[in-house]
Amino acid sequence: MPTNAPAAGAAGKRNGFTARDLALVAVFAGVTAALGLVPPIYTPFSPVQITAQNLGVMLAGAILGGRRAFASQALFLALVALGLPLLSGGRGGIGVFAGITWGFLIGYAVVAGLLGWVTYRVGAPYSLWKGLIINLIFGLPVTYAFGIPGMMISGHLTLAQAVAGNLPFLPGDAIKAVVAAVVAKGVHTAYPGLLPWRGRKAPVPQETPSQETPGSGEVAATLSGDGAVGHE
Repeated sequence: MPTNAPAAGAAGKRNGFTARDLALVAVFAGVTAALGLVPPIYTPFSPVQITAQNLGVMLAGAILGGRRAFASQALFLALVALGLPLLSGGRGGIGVFAGITWGFLIGYAVVAGLLGWVTYRVGAPYSLWKGLIINLIFGLPVTYAFGIPGMMISGHLTLAQAVAGNLPFLPGDAIKAVVAAVVAKGVHTAYPGLLPWRGRKAPVPQETPSQETPGSGEVAATLSGDGAVGHE
C-alpha cells in the first residue's frame, strides 16, 4: 500500500522539530543545568550572584541555531519553574521568577535564540573571531537589557545603581564569551553539519577506515545528521 512517508518526513523537518532536534534541545538544557553545580559567587557590589550558567546559554546559541537554542533554554526555565533546583545554589520553583534575577532568567531563552539565529545566518565554516564578536555584541548587551530592568523593578534600584551593580560581571562574562566561541569552534569543526555552509567551497567528506565503539555512531548522528541542518 503506497504511503507518503517521505513527504511527511520532509514536512516535519520544515514545520517542527525532528527527534534529533529534540535530543539536542534536551542535551543543552542539561548543559545549562549542569553548570548550575558550580557554586555562585557573591559580591558586595551587587545583589545578583555571579554564576556559570549563562555560559550554557551562549553555548546553546553558538552551536544549535536559533529555534533549538531558544527551545533548550525555555525547557530549562520550565523545569526550574516546576520546582527542580537547577539554578546555581540549588534554587528552583516559580518564586525565583519574582526575585531580583528574574530579568536575567527570562533573557536566557531570548539571548540563546538570538545568538543562534545570528550564528546560523553567518553559517559555516564557523569562525572563532566571528563567533566571539557575535557573543560579545549580541549576547552580553541583550543579557543586561533584560537583567538590569529586572533589578530596577524588583530591587527598587535606580538605573545608575543597577548598572553599577552589573559592572563586576563584565570581565567574567567576557571570558565566558571567549570560552563559548572556542568550544563552538571545536564542535562545528567535528560536526560541520550543524550549520548551513556559507563558504566558497563545501568540504568533501572522505571515507577513512575507523573503529567505532558501540553507540558512537548514534552520538555523531545526533550532532551532524539530516535533522540538524534543516533547522536554525
